[in-house]
Amino acid sequence: MPSFFSNKKLIILLVSIIILMALIGYSLSDRENTTRPEQFMRDTVGWVQTMFSKPAHSVAGFFESVSDIRNVYEENKLLKSRLEEYAQISVERNLLRDENETLRDMIDLEESLSDYLMRTAVVIHRNPDRWSDYIAINRGSQHGIEPNMAIVDSQGGLIGKVKRTSQFSSFVQLLSDNDRTNRVSAKIIGDQTLNGFIEGYDEDRGLLIMRKLDIEAEIEEEQMVTTSGLGGVYPEGLLIGEVVEAEPDEYGLTQNVYIKPTADFYSLNYVYVIERTSTSIDPELLEEDL
Repeated sequence: MPSFFSNKKLIILLVSIIILMALIGYSLSDRENTTRPEQFMRDTVGWVQTMFSKPAHSVAGFFESVSDIRNVYEENKLLKSRLEEYAQISVERNLLRDENETLRDMIDLEESLSDYLMRTAVVIHRNPDRWSDYIAINRGSQHGIEPNMAIVDSQGGLIGKVKRTSQFSSFVQLLSDNDRTNRVSAKIIGDQTLNGFIEGYDEDRGLLIMRKLDIEAEIEEEQMVTTSGLGGVYPEGLLIGEVVEAEPDEYGLTQNVYIKPTADFYSLNYVYVIERTSTSIDPELLEEDL
């Protein structure tokens, strides 16, 4: 059997491993300067890494670019569809406006129930004890504000009406106030327009109550509810909310409809004051009729 030291290949391998370990340990030691062989090895390794990393980054960048192009394509497709919808809505709106103007000219009408002016205002006060009843705004009689003007939030949802004014501020009665005199003449939009009155607020459910609707009327969920313009206070077409459910009243003669308000009565900062410009019935005539 040949001796261990007679195997030259094994000896060379062991010596090489020892030298390599020594070099690795030496290179890992804390030194400020590196030797030329170390610099050569680092430069060589860095050059090889650079040579392989550029194609790798290029391939990765290519796939990222393809993904970005696909995302941009999908976004562009969505935006184009929405632009088409907007264009269609704009055309329909213009057609309806032109048709409305033509019909009004045909019957010599100079005004409609939907005519109104808007003024901006800021909510400046809210009483914690009557949080769901009133707010105060920074516009008063000096700004042309008068009692019974409608108030809508920044999204166009009806929130109430001006109750009383001072020179530079006004109190607004919210639709959520359960005062018996707090009424809104409203209508449900559908195949058949249904008229009634908003006459209450369910505080537990946060829903407005519309009363005096025909017991035979078919009312569905999510139908939109707006002002009808027939009450003499609010102009026609102000958004109130959408139908949640309908049920017969306590006598079974009419229906009560529960409506989810469009406006958030608990978060009001900026509002619009709506001045109705169409003619309302003379209060004296109304008193005579009553």
